[in-house]
Amino acid sequence: MLHGLSAFPLTPMNEEAVDEPAFVRLLQRLVLARVDSICVLGSTGNYAYLGMAERKRLAELALDHAAGVPMMVGIGALRTHDVLALAEHAQKAGADAVLLAPVSYQKLTDDEVFGLYEAVTRSLSVPLCVYDNPGTTHFNFSDALHARIAQLPRVGSIKIPGVSVDAPAARERVQRLRALIPPQVTIGVSGDAHGATGLNAGCDAWYSAVGGLFAGPLLAITRAAQAGNANEAMRLSERLQPLWALLQRHGSLRVIAAAAELLGLIASPGLPLPLKALTGEDRQHLRRVLEELGLEE
Repeated sequence: MLHGLSAFPLTPMNEEAVDEPAFVRLLQRLVLARVDSICVLGSTGNYAYLGMAERKRLAELALDHAAGVPMMVGIGALRTHDVLALAEHAQKAGADAVLLAPVSYQKLTDDEVFGLYEAVTRSLSVPLCVYDNPGTTHFNFSDALHARIAQLPRVGSIKIPGVSVDAPAARERVQRLRALIPPQVTIGVSGDAHGATGLNAGCDAWYSAVGGLFAGPLLAITRAAQAGNANEAMRLSERLQPLWALLQRHGSLRVIAAAAELLGLIASPGLPLPLKALTGEDRQHLRRVLEELGLEE
């Protein structure tokens, strides 16, 4: 399942509660679009702002509405004790895979991060995706650490940050990592502006925040790349440049939340304080971009 477009939907919430009906609506859009997989409780899923009971409830809700689409559940937490509890719950609830970022307050060492993955994979019965997201965790994986972790049982994929915009450099980066990990471990690109380049460079999957809301255009890019039509994949991605520019400026979470609010899919506010979706002129700019790109429905 760790191939193709993996869509990471928003978890709509405010200071009072998670908006479960809106969460289900977002999931249903992805099921109808037939994305290759869905990942709930990733960074776009606001997992770091949720309690353990809320996270378990959302995992169960997502799995109840998967409708045959493979479902991955984020299990990152500050303490290994909590990660293990979330992993056990996700497996028992029927998750097809789990996603793990090395969440921390104190800066972690390579040995501490390896120990985390070693402890979790020891009791897993489903594949694990290593979530390499230095923008949120502030931990930078070396290729050597990726190689160590990839040897652990049940490690099924590595989500790498966005690759270089230079196609040869992107391919060299993917090939360098590929040479260090077992052949059954897939490589997935993140950073939506880099999705087409990453897939064309040889990544197996695209782990996408934008795909969690606008699956159609990203599926088209993914299918073009999978068919070997690199030029078409890049053309379709370049068409979305106004959206990529907004993500670069404001961060994907704020843009996705504002877009979902503008589309009437979630109530406003849809993020937990102190986070805020786009407002004012930035919000109006986003509205115009969505209209120009035909993403307003």
